Amino acid sequence: MPDTGTKTPRERYRTQVRAEIKERAWEQVASAGASALSLNAIAKQMGMSGPALYRYFAGRDELITELIKDAYQSLADTLRAASAPPAVPALAHALRRWALDDPHRYFLVYGTPVPGYHAPDDVTVIASQIMATLLDACAALPSAAPATPFDTHLESHRHWAADHPAPPPVLHLALTLWTRLHGILSLELAGHFNGMGFDPALLFAAELDNLLPGTGLSLVVPPGDMVEER
Repeated sequence: MPDTGTKTPRERYRTQVRAEIKERAWEQVASAGASALSLNAIAKQMGMSGPALYRYFAGRDELITELIKDAYQSLADTLRAASAPPAVPALAHALRRWALDDPHRYFLVYGTPVPGYHAPDDVTVIASQIMATLLDACAALPSAAPATPFDTHLESHRHWAADHPAPPPVLHLALTLWTRLHGILSLELAGHFNGMGFDPALLFAAELDNLLPGTGLSLVVPPGDMVEER
């Protein structure tokens, strides 16, 4: 929550209005998707004119950027709070709970790109915090897997990991976890498991077990994560 203690009344009012605009924007994203986001519709809901709302956000892209930053920051904070020191199973289950709590927020950052929108560079800075947390957790695991051609490739293609010192096998494991777990989550949230008769929470845990063989880690599904318990 922003610190308003040293702000003037006008600045506090501006902060409150921007927050309400974002709340209305999230409602639109939930009902029609980010591609249908309309500042004029938000202005109408708030009893403002379109030009008045543009004093708070310069355009649709700036508003989308703020929503994406908020979503990434929420996930980064969730993962940091999930495990100290970072542990892969705790991070994975925290990711799934975060996604299930608000699927539209998840799909804004990990779903189909919004047509015509191009994220500024500072958005990737927040996203890199999430990957750094995962890399820390992967680096803490015992390393027994032999080097692969992709590991060799990653030696010179690691800019996505920023300045993290993880060796290529750790980078490889983090990418594998990230892509495979997001694959399951995306299918689950899009409803592709509906009617198939199995619990997606158990599939998610089983995939973790396959990705982390021989680590001795407990991959039991946390209480409340199973579909039957929700």
